[in-house]
Amino acid sequence: MDDKTMVSDALVGVNGELKMFGDMIPQTENKELKQCLKQIRNQCEMSQEKLYQYAREKSYYVPAEKATQQEIEHVKSILTQPKMQ
Repeated sequence: MDDKTMVSDALVGVNGELKMFGDMIPQTENKELKQCLKQIRNQCEMSQEKLYQYAREKSYYVPAEKATQQEIEHVKSILTQPKMQ
């Protein structure tokens, strides 16, 4: 397995864990457990950021171009239109 594949797999795994924490945290009522899950989630986010930076440095990940102002305004107009019933 090459470096690019390992980084990609690691990012997929961390992203899955972050989603899992996002689902679990609001569902628990135990304050200590909730705090513990938040700390673990924060550590996962830091790991994800490090992996992302590594992938960017190695050109394994190239982000999409930034949206133009016209594209942003178009999406805003779609999202702010009154809904028909």
